[in-house]
Amino acid sequence: MENIFSVILGVVCVIIGLSNRKGNISLLHSYHRKRVSEEDKLPFGKLVGLGTIIIGVALILMGVLSFLATSLQDRIFSIIGTVILIVGLVSGLGISFYAMIKYNKGIF
Repeated sequence: MENIFSVILGVVCVIIGLSNRKGNISLLHSYHRKRVSEEDKLPFGKLVGLGTIIIGVALILMGVLSFLATSLQDRIFSIIGTVILIVGLVSGLGISFYAMIKYNKGIF
C-alpha cells in the first residue's frame, strides 16, 4: 500500500513542479508569492519546479523499487530506492531552498 501512496505522491509532485516551471507559483506559500518580483516569477518557478520534480521522480522510483523488493523478495531494490529517495530529497530541497534564498532573500 505504501508503494502506491509513494507513486501517487510522486506524480502529484511532478505535476505541481511542471506547473511551477511554467511560472505558476500560486501553489507556493503566500510569503513566496508576495516577495518574488513579477520579473523573477518565471526563473523562481523554474528552479522551485525543478526541485519539486526531482523529489517527485525520487518518490515514484522509491515506490516502484519497493514494489519490486516486495515482489521479488530482494532487499537490494529497497536499499537502492531508499538511496534514490534520500538523494532526490536532498537535491530537490537544495535547489528549492537556493531559489528561495536567491529570489526571496530567505526561506521564511
